[in-house]
Amino acid sequence: MNEQEPFYKNARVILFIAVILGSLIVIMPSYSDGKFDTNLKYGLDLEGGSWLQLQLQGVVAQVDADEGKIIQADFGRLLNDPAIRLDEVAEGSVTFTTSKDTDKKTIDAMGYGISTVSKGADGGTRITLQTSKEYLIKKYLENNLNAEVIPITGRFITVEIRKAITQEELEDSLKQVGGKVIPPFRVGVSVETLELTKKILEDKLNTAGFKEIPIRTVGDNYIMVDLAGMDMTTAREIAAKPGKFEIRIQVQGNDTVHVLYGTEIRKVDPIQKESVRVAGSSEKAETWGVPFELSDAGAQALRDAAIQYGAVTNPEAHYLSMYLDDKLVFDAALARDLAKNIQSVPVKTLIANTGQGAEGEKKARELQIHLSAGALPVNVEVIGSGQVSAELGEKFKEQVVLAGIIALIIVAFAIYLRYRQPNIIIPMLATSFSEVLIILGFTAIVGFQLDLPTITGIIAVIGTGIDHLIIITDEVLAGGAMPPDKVYKSRLTKAFAIIMAAAATVIIAMSPLLIMGFGALKGFAIITIVGVLIGVVIARPAYAVIIQGLLVETSNEKFADED
Repeated sequence: MNEQEPFYKNARVILFIAVILGSLIVIMPSYSDGKFDTNLKYGLDLEGGSWLQLQLQGVVAQVDADEGKIIQADFGRLLNDPAIRLDEVAEGSVTFTTSKDTDKKTIDAMGYGISTVSKGADGGTRITLQTSKEYLIKKYLENNLNAEVIPITGRFITVEIRKAITQEELEDSLKQVGGKVIPPFRVGVSVETLELTKKILEDKLNTAGFKEIPIRTVGDNYIMVDLAGMDMTTAREIAAKPGKFEIRIQVQGNDTVHVLYGTEIRKVDPIQKESVRVAGSSEKAETWGVPFELSDAGAQALRDAAIQYGAVTNPEAHYLSMYLDDKLVFDAALARDLAKNIQSVPVKTLIANTGQGAEGEKKARELQIHLSAGALPVNVEVIGSGQVSAELGEKFKEQVVLAGIIALIIVAFAIYLRYRQPNIIIPMLATSFSEVLIILGFTAIVGFQLDLPTITGIIAVIGTGIDHLIIITDEVLAGGAMPPDKVYKSRLTKAFAIIMAAAATVIIAMSPLLIMGFGALKGFAIITIVGVLIGVVIARPAYAVIIQGLLVETSNEKFADED
């Protein structure tokens, strides 16, 4: 026999051991006060908690309407002039005349397009708007339905209305301007809105301190949220409360009009405490506030509304109100200095003052969440919910551990019946167990939550892993004894060709579940794929070196005894 390097000095074995040790460090198992603990995160099945199914409120429809009638309806209302005269409708522009005396700044601030304003030949004001049919329909629906409307590219004019509305209600709204709904009419939202809602909801939960909450999209208007370790009341408060965030301005009495949506809020800074002057006194008081920054469009919209409705000259009579799901969460007048500045230039950085003391701090923290992550593009409705008690979750956890132990015992017995050699059985079981440790280390690093589907994936990996190790062992011992090094390498190459083909088959089979992301099955697919890759890249090559080294040592000892 040729002298060769001890297997424990081989680079593949060293890498294998290093990854195992790294996994143990990441998992960080510990035992204290009679309780075993790790860094592993457990999902709803094993930790207990609540789950929610949310439905996004919105529709997608193809629509049509008469541009001239939209102008007459909207500007008749905005200018309080029921006798708007339509002069010309051309591609890219609309010209009309109003009996009211108005100017370009006022018309442009209404947001229907860039205007050209002149005196009419027979009195009144003649206005030409540079606009389009699609944009006029969008503005009309936004004003008439009090909802955000997003154009979607299509053969016909297609819009996403971010509000729960029936086809009959939309038809009735469009009939007033000579319009109609062109089938199909679909209840749901666009893919972009669904993903945006998911992202903002994730941000909100993380802002509130609930890291790594699994949020899954199902279909085109459903979101599933698992909130491990959380009771149902808290789950509804945290996950289902966020909705459409909007800033409105007081016009007259209690009437308000839309200024901007939460999508125009670009950044929210940490809450801060600052000194402000007490009204009617030279003294100062500590008050809490939430600094936030608007986009350019948002700052311009706020400035236009403040000027149009008089908030720059009389801020106390024109409060800014913030709404979440049409519920008031904050309102206040513009500060005098801000009102003065905003008259000259759009102001992007604002501070929402929430008051003094512990109550002011609490309101500031709540408002910070609403501003930074509560601005869902659409309202959401809880249409399904459930919970798993902590006691039941602990039972599941115990049963999973027991199932894993039983699986390893059965596998060990089957291997014993096949080989009856400790120098094969022990490395094979140790390699399989090590793969589980590495997978658990991976979940700890990425913050992946372990639940029943992912545990099932780990058990499936154990099964496929043992299959691969048996293939290696049988190929190596095809002749009944350890072959020469050259023959060993040839057989090992053949074994790995079979293993790689089998691994590729598993990965391809799991890929649809991974891409579709259908519920908890995605976790099963991820763990299975990761486990197979860990096996073929790290564990199998190391096992091949280890088994060769142990069998060579056994052969050498046998020859020595015979001598």
